[in-house]
Amino acid sequence: MKLFVTEEGLVEGARFIGSPNCDERPAGCAIELIVIHSISLPPGEFGGAGIIELFTNRLNPVAHPYYATTADLKVSAHFLIRRDGELVQFVPCAKRAWHAGESSWRGRGRCNDFSIGVELEGDERVPFTDAQYERLAALTRALEARYPIADIAGHSDVAPGRKSDPGPQFDWARYRAMLKISRQGAKAAKETKKTKLSPRRTQRTRRKTKAK
Repeated sequence: MKLFVTEEGLVEGARFIGSPNCDERPAGCAIELIVIHSISLPPGEFGGAGIIELFTNRLNPVAHPYYATTADLKVSAHFLIRRDGELVQFVPCAKRAWHAGESSWRGRGRCNDFSIGVELEGDERVPFTDAQYERLAALTRALEARYPIADIAGHSDVAPGRKSDPGPQFDWARYRAMLKISRQGAKAAKETKKTKLSPRRTQRTRRKTKAK
């Protein structure tokens, strides 16, 4: 499924659940980085409401022993990709989500200012699903079409030593290969469109040939 990002930074086809944990980006700050995370709540369990409750400040600290350590956190991401490929958006891309924390990329700090955070439902012990890779690649293509994305990094890359996600189960080579194929296809389609003559232009060309 092809995704499209509106001017407001909302993805058509995503389920939107607004998070209060966001604010405005610095004036004139371009969106140049995608940061990939992984998350599961409770840890190692998938499909529940814990992630959504965390990002919307509704996590019940007594619902699970682990929640007592996270319930007071004010965090969010722009997107969550569930195990079945469902795409949930919490923050419009035009706004700053609170996903990277203390971070730096290529000597530039405060990654939240210029990045989009994408959470994959998972942990560091279980492979991610085919549906997640497909949806992540489609989302990346849509974001690249709207914003001047220059880099893609993991949370562990922008916060080394502090964070380890998306972890060793995330197949970077597979993901980048999917993006490469899609980019080559888009380039070929664009070149074909450029070289294809419209009927009116073709008619004018034929008339000129006849005149000669």
